[in-house]
Amino acid sequence: MNILTGIFARLLFAVPFLGFGINHLMHANAMAGMAPIPGGAIWIYVSGAAMILAGIAAITKFQGKTAMLLLALLLLIYIVSIHIPQMLKPESYSMGMMSLYKDAGLMGGALLLAGIFDREKKTA
Repeated sequence: MNILTGIFARLLFAVPFLGFGINHLMHANAMAGMAPIPGGAIWIYVSGAAMILAGIAAITKFQGKTAMLLLALLLLIYIVSIHIPQMLKPESYSMGMMSLYKDAGLMGGALLLAGIFDREKKTA
């Protein structure tokens, strides 16, 4: 059971972020228009690198608590700056709602991992 709820669970959580991050780095110019602030592609590169580092931290536990808290913040920024505005447009409401639910769930997972990493550090 420890393997299932330990490294396997962390891998399941981390793999999408590794994939999202790689996708951001490979397609930054195409995604630049989605950035809600000036700078376009640079923010896509930064967020892609952040997601890759968070995925690695989830697997290795290196700086795990800090990485998961920062990942939760990044996901909150996505929700507030991208998904909620999408939901305000009738033509993109459904996509915005699905993305909001996805990122809210992932944010919850990041916060759970931050708490687990914190407890493990205190008991080590």
